[in-house]
Amino acid sequence: MEGVPTPRGSTSATQATAPAGGSGAPGLKAVDKETTAGILFGFGAYGLWGLLPLYFFALLPAGAVEIVANRVVWSLLFCVLLITVTRSWGALAAAFRNRAVFGALTIASALIAVNWLTYTYGVTTGQAVEASLGYFINPLVSVLLGVIVLKEKLRALQWAAVGIGFVAVGVLTVSYGKLPWIALTLAFSFGLYGFVKKRVGPKVDAVTSLSVETMVLAPVAGATMVFLGITGSATLTSQGTGHFWLLAASGVLTAVPLLFFGASARRLPLTTIGLLQYVAPVLQFIVALVVFREAMTPDRWIGFGVVWLALLVLTVDMLRATRKNSVAKRRTGQAAARP
Repeated sequence: MEGVPTPRGSTSATQATAPAGGSGAPGLKAVDKETTAGILFGFGAYGLWGLLPLYFFALLPAGAVEIVANRVVWSLLFCVLLITVTRSWGALAAAFRNRAVFGALTIASALIAVNWLTYTYGVTTGQAVEASLGYFINPLVSVLLGVIVLKEKLRALQWAAVGIGFVAVGVLTVSYGKLPWIALTLAFSFGLYGFVKKRVGPKVDAVTSLSVETMVLAPVAGATMVFLGITGSATLTSQGTGHFWLLAASGVLTAVPLLFFGASARRLPLTTIGLLQYVAPVLQFIVALVVFREAMTPDRWIGFGVVWLALLVLTVDMLRATRKNSVAKRRTGQAAARP
């Protein structure tokens, strides 16, 4: 589909085509600027997500459901402020009127809610290592989506990476004594979320996209907060002023990386996004081991090692494909420039 990159890292037709009647240098410069901005936004998003376990730890004794409900409600207030400052109410209204855009963002909101709940549950119950595993697996999920949804044909190294990934899941299942459902849920929910955001990216900006997603989730989140308050399970107002403001800050800490991710997803191929995502699980893994002191048995080290091997194979394939595409484009440009 035009405008949607393949999981093998190819750019859309609109990006790859140089302006007619010229060398294409202005167009290439524009693409370079967009790519650079996308990479910076991606690093910002994944860096913040990588450090989120520290924030969730500071929010205890709040549970996963309360934390996610607060994230949504406070994010809504932040989005309303952002929409007002940027005068984007017209774009927001247009997104709600466009059935295709609104439908896609509704699906995205459900996927990110599942992702948030699963991840927060994992971190707050002493399973941050497995949570980080989910985001290590995610790039492999992006490749699978290319096969299943986009009907892409994988190269040999991509097939090898996916196969090694399945072996890793098997090893870790034996290690944990159960299917690593936290990791798999995180990998597939966020992989699908990124795919949906990429599909809708050209039609809606990052701020509008986040605002629609938040507004879709807000009624359920608000009702959850009320229910927790009535039943005496809420910690928002019962753990002191500092705890209240830490939970209130979840709006900003939730919205900013999502805005960065949305801006990155609109500018970069799906495979590049998957490559950048290594930043988050590496940070999460380090935090889980160094700060939370979670145990890593030898068999789990083996399982993670197999996952990292799969990612290494996938990375080598991505770099090779990128180099081949660059050489092909350069040759095409040289041929076009000849008299």
